Amino acid sequence: MREISLDRLRTLVVIADQGSFADAARALNLAPPTVSLHIADLEDRIGAPLLSRKRGHIRPSATGELLIERARRLLADAEQALDEVQRQVQGLGGRVRLGASTGAIAHLLPEALDVLRKHHPAIDVQIAILTSQETLTRLADGTLDVGLVALPQPAMAGLVIKPWRRDPVMAFVPAHWRCPARVTPGWLAAQPLILNDATTRLSRLTAEWFAIGGQHPAPRIQLNYNDAIKSLVAAGYGAALLPHEATIPLPDTRIAMRPLRPALWRRLGIAHRAGNVERSTQHVLDVLWDLRLA
Repeated sequence: MREISLDRLRTLVVIADQGSFADAARALNLAPPTVSLHIADLEDRIGAPLLSRKRGHIRPSATGELLIERARRLLADAEQALDEVQRQVQGLGGRVRLGASTGAIAHLLPEALDVLRKHHPAIDVQIAILTSQETLTRLADGTLDVGLVALPQPAMAGLVIKPWRRDPVMAFVPAHWRCPARVTPGWLAAQPLILNDATTRLSRLTAEWFAIGGQHPAPRIQLNYNDAIKSLVAAGYGAALLPHEATIPLPDTRIAMRPLRPALWRRLGIAHRAGNVERSTQHVLDVLWDLRLA
């Protein structure tokens, strides 16, 4: 069977509600012949009569009643879909898909999500835990709207990548260790180490930092979840190099934090597709931008 137009289904429902073709035509602001054509087209496609005239009143047939019941649901669903899309276009609601690393999700996004909840409660932010490369790939193919990525990144056609935050990388060491006021590659390389997984940008940054001092240490363990790394540091298992977001307090007294010599920075950027940005996505970008650090 060929597809059925929602306009024709609406005509059928209004005729059933009004009880006549003429009243339905007035309610729909259509010419009476157009209303008749809509019903004739539906009956042709269904292959059965949908309406019958009894004592001058139009009533649906058994087939018509079944189709009218389903048509009401379809029309209501279509109306709801259009309303939700319109709310997204207007920035009043909608869905925004965001990709970020576990560290950004744990320590940077909660504040942004709290602001969004207060000012734009109808915007649904769907978060995916992704590497920077995965985030950029999914932005390019249209399955993400916003990404938080490690910098630098090569330019990608169709994407905008703006510097967002610059957070210092610090040495996280067990509090009972005796360590210098500023930690150097040589000193830290001599300690048991808990470092980021080799697939991460932070792993490459820290490897370059160690190489400045002529060091190439092998860690005891590599992880890609910063909170798990901090837990191991607190347990005295080793030291780590992790970014420290200025707004996040050090939660565990068993951990001491020391600056590095030379200093090291973790830089993050905000990425999105170029061109027209939906208002709901723009609201998320604006809130994230307010969390930027030079």
